[in-house]
Amino acid sequence: MKIKPLLKKYIFDLFFLTGKIESRRLLLGISLFVIIYAILFFSIRPIGVSVELGMPSPQRITANREVVDYYTTNMLREEAAAAVSQVFDQVPDVLEDGKSAIADFMTEIRRVKGLQETGDGEKVDLVRKTLGDQFSDEFIYALMGMSDYNLEILQRRMETIFEEIVSQGIKEEGIQSARKQLSQEISMLPYDLEIRRGAEVVLLPLIEPNLIFNAEATQAKREAAMMEVEQVIIPKKSLIVQEGEKVTEKHIAQLEALGLLGPRIHLGGYFGLFFILLTIFTLVTVYLYLFHKDIYENITYLLLLGLILVLTLVFGLAARFFSGYLIPVAMSGILITVLFEPRLAVLMNIILTLLLGFVIDGEFNYIVVLLVGGLVAIYSVANLQRRSDLSKAGIFVALANVVSIVALYFFTTGFQLDYEFLREFSIAVLAGLGNGLFSAVMAIGLLPYLESAFGMTTAVTLLELSDPGRPLLRKMLMEAPGTYHHSVVVGNLAEAVAESVGADPLLCRVSAFYHDIGKIKRPYFFVENQFTGDNPHSKISPNLSALIIRSHVKDGVEFAREAKLPLPVIDIIRQHHGTSMISFFYQQALERDKEINVSEEEFRYEGPLPQSKEAAIILLSDSVEAAVRSLSHPVAGRIEGMVRRIIKEKLNDGQLDEAPLTLKDLDKIGDTFVHILTGIFHRRIEYPEKELRADLERGKNKYAGGGK
Repeated sequence: MKIKPLLKKYIFDLFFLTGKIESRRLLLGISLFVIIYAILFFSIRPIGVSVELGMPSPQRITANREVVDYYTTNMLREEAAAAVSQVFDQVPDVLEDGKSAIADFMTEIRRVKGLQETGDGEKVDLVRKTLGDQFSDEFIYALMGMSDYNLEILQRRMETIFEEIVSQGIKEEGIQSARKQLSQEISMLPYDLEIRRGAEVVLLPLIEPNLIFNAEATQAKREAAMMEVEQVIIPKKSLIVQEGEKVTEKHIAQLEALGLLGPRIHLGGYFGLFFILLTIFTLVTVYLYLFHKDIYENITYLLLLGLILVLTLVFGLAARFFSGYLIPVAMSGILITVLFEPRLAVLMNIILTLLLGFVIDGEFNYIVVLLVGGLVAIYSVANLQRRSDLSKAGIFVALANVVSIVALYFFTTGFQLDYEFLREFSIAVLAGLGNGLFSAVMAIGLLPYLESAFGMTTAVTLLELSDPGRPLLRKMLMEAPGTYHHSVVVGNLAEAVAESVGADPLLCRVSAFYHDIGKIKRPYFFVENQFTGDNPHSKISPNLSALIIRSHVKDGVEFAREAKLPLPVIDIIRQHHGTSMISFFYQQALERDKEINVSEEEFRYEGPLPQSKEAAIILLSDSVEAAVRSLSHPVAGRIEGMVRRIIKEKLNDGQLDEAPLTLKDLDKIGDTFVHILTGIFHRRIEYPEKELRADLERGKNKYAGGGK
């Protein structure tokens, strides 16, 4: 009974942004998990049909998309492989060794036959001793009785029979057939039975296999034959099985390829999807907790990040019906990089590619292109300098997609000139191009709405604010030109310093442009806008002067809010003086009222102290620029001394206590100030008045002569 009210409270806390951050973060995570799981669940579950092998089909089924008919393709490839004959390697030694053995046998017979003082019995013994006991006495006596000429003819006939049989090729399993053929050939010789039997005894052992099976070469030929068989395509809307037709294995295989045979994954697969998604959510949560605590502890940022993920998945589902190459993962890369930061965008790019892998059936080519395109998008806008960079990012993504697609086609199938390949290849390339352009267009279109809805300040917003044509800057230029010039110089200083210490250069430059907009209200009370020589402060008390000077911060915040400047810029306007002392008027007050205790609080800015690197940089840049500009002879040594003194005074006064700057950072800041200010206030050559007049006169005469 207690669970239901508690759940209602959590839901109320989430949607009305109340309650503890932990409960809202938990409920937001659960809601996002359920939404993403539902998207994946329904995207990978097709409308299935129920058929059984050997039974009539209950309905007429056609192909819902174009796929490869792997069943028919494999059957054709197996037939092509089976038609390839086996490869055998010829062994020439069998023929050569056999003929050599026949020649050696007959040579030995001639040698023994030619022994004059040896009897026939002894000759038989000598033949048996050298050639073996397998020959009969009758065969040996018959050979001894033959003339050398007849022995030569017998040798040639034996060699001819042996060569004919061996030259035909003898396989391991055909050796018996070869020996049988040998016996038949010898039986037809025009000699006595003893000679024919003896010749058979001589030749039969010489019959050996001379064709050795080469398994590797055979397999290579079969694979080559299989590769020559092109894939069979099932066209979209083609008939798979007619109603009442007996379902065969081919039908089952084709329905599986189309994803129409029941659910694509079994029930346990959906549990597997649940735990995979849970693991991904856990990893992202830990990453945010460890490396992006500001996002982890901000429910608005988490909601924005989740919204970008869901939008990308929804666009991905719509795009997959045209082509997997069209899924706009690059859009999320651009948005997360601009709204958050590049490292988080890289992680989210990988996560989205993995999640969309379920939607596109884990197709390797699609996954590679989505991953590459997303990374290129992130790199393209990591250092955003102008709004046109977003459009350029789309072009870079499109080019990267095309290169990846071409490379993958060469890697997987090679380039072919047939119609089907060219059609598929052209569609893939066009989808890759469209992906980049579509991602950029969607990112540019969504960015202003996301910024406005979630109160984010992006580089695009800051770039727009830096335009000199903005109404507030134009008003400053017209009504407080000295302040405008001062702000521009401070902006240049702050931007350079920010780059040296790892702060946001763009935020520093834009904030510097607006940090003194409060002076528009009473511009003539500030020395940089006093061009007539009259100083209104000489007519009022130091306390009132300090109040007027101090009020420009409050007035600047009001102007900024009216102009709807981003919160980070407003914070810097409020903090750019911290609680610094308005020392000039404080000293005046001390000199005028020596007997009265002058309160320091009346001559200090209201604060707060700078809370960020950027605010501290603006404080130092503002103070240093004003101080150096007041030097009568701004040579390098005096500039450096003034810069170091200002930084030290601000540090000792506690103005930098709450800013995340180290002493090493302050040293870098000082070096940068000195380098830039020395270039700005470098000593110029003074021309004598006479020489100046002479130069002007010569120029005048020159142009007059040219006119003639």
